Amino acid sequence: MSEAAVQIYSVEQLNSHIRNMIEGQLPVIWLQAEISNFKPHSSGHFYFSLKDSKSQISAVMFRGFNSKLKFKPHDGLEVLIRGRITVYEPRGSYQIACESMEPVGAGALQKQFEQLKEKLKAEGLFESTRKKQIPALPQSIAVVTSPTGAAIQDILNIMRRRAKSVEVTVVPTIVQGAAAAPKICEAFLAAQKLNPDVIIIGRGGGSIEDMWCFNDEKLARLIAACEIPVISAVGHEIDFTICDFVSDLRAPTPSAAAELVSKNTNDLIQRIALFDRSLKNSIIKSVNIQKQKLIFYSRRLVDPKKRLQDLIQRNDELFMRLEQSVYSRINDLKKDTEILRNKLVAPAQVIQNLRNRIQTMNLKLQNKINQKISDQFYRLNNLKSLAHSLSPLQVVDRGYSISKIKDKVVKSIKQIKADDILDIRLADGDVRAQILEITKLKKD
Repeated sequence: MSEAAVQIYSVEQLNSHIRNMIEGQLPVIWLQAEISNFKPHSSGHFYFSLKDSKSQISAVMFRGFNSKLKFKPHDGLEVLIRGRITVYEPRGSYQIACESMEPVGAGALQKQFEQLKEKLKAEGLFESTRKKQIPALPQSIAVVTSPTGAAIQDILNIMRRRAKSVEVTVVPTIVQGAAAAPKICEAFLAAQKLNPDVIIIGRGGGSIEDMWCFNDEKLARLIAACEIPVISAVGHEIDFTICDFVSDLRAPTPSAAAELVSKNTNDLIQRIALFDRSLKNSIIKSVNIQKQKLIFYSRRLVDPKKRLQDLIQRNDELFMRLEQSVYSRINDLKKDTEILRNKLVAPAQVIQNLRNRIQTMNLKLQNKINQKISDQFYRLNNLKSLAHSLSPLQVVDRGYSISKIKDKVVKSIKQIKADDILDIRLADGDVRAQILEITKLKKD
């Protein structure tokens, strides 16, 4: 082939040609991979890599697309992205331009929830210091919910039963689906314009997807900025949404929210009824006292005989009451006596128990005495053995003798003289001898 037939490219032309080939051959693709080297640029664009166990590819997500994300990407997060393969000509590198991104797995929504929760918490939107007090006696309530759901029926039934005088306005909205969050925001703003004493926002139970519209960041900020106290009543008691954390009060259910705003009315009615009864009782008591005074003064004007009859009758009445009281007291004492009698142990049993105890103690004492006697006998035998071993007679048994004069043991020649009579004890008998001669031993 001649050199004239060879097409020579510049680097720019080559990269442009490769770009046209790649971008023309690969339309929109879906890719599941793990994020690494994530870097959010000051321009608002995201630059990162997507990798699996063997390969990786550069990726970019421009601000127009990443602003729609409901979570914050980070290294190590597995995502499912939709995008297009492009070639960045100045460097001659190819990359994937992401147009949408979702976390992978069943916990994707939960991860979005936790990230938004941490973000709003860091901004102080959950602080108790910013939460407003729910009015004790609200006169008007706005309810932001579905007009056809069971939640609004529960709320209206409870309000009719417990607080008929409270004005309840339903601000209708859809509470499920992709379009629900903006509609709820609109309805919430409309509820604020009614200027009620309290706003209740919520719906009945459902899955996390059904209630996801109540995790909307815009709605959370509207609730946090609202000057009117807001009660969140989303789902069941175990369900939590972002609305629950930013609201001034969280009710476990819509029914519970209705009871919270109406219970004080019932309490007031009960207190009024209590005051009414107390006032009536005070009036009756005062009237009775005045009646007694009137009777007392009128009795002072009646015939003494009538007075005496009254006293006799009063005496009979008191006597009967005293008699009944005595009988009642006697019966109570009988019952107490019977209870005590049942608790008492029979004397024979007590005696038998004491006998058994004495026998046990006697047996223990006898054992102690026998043990003591045995110990003393053992000790005595030891002492006898010791005394016997130390006895002079033991020495005699070994071939020695004991000499005595006038019952005194002779230990030195100084105690005797010639012609003295000695009594000598031997091992097998006694000998009487006369001293013929005394010789003193010479010391070396």
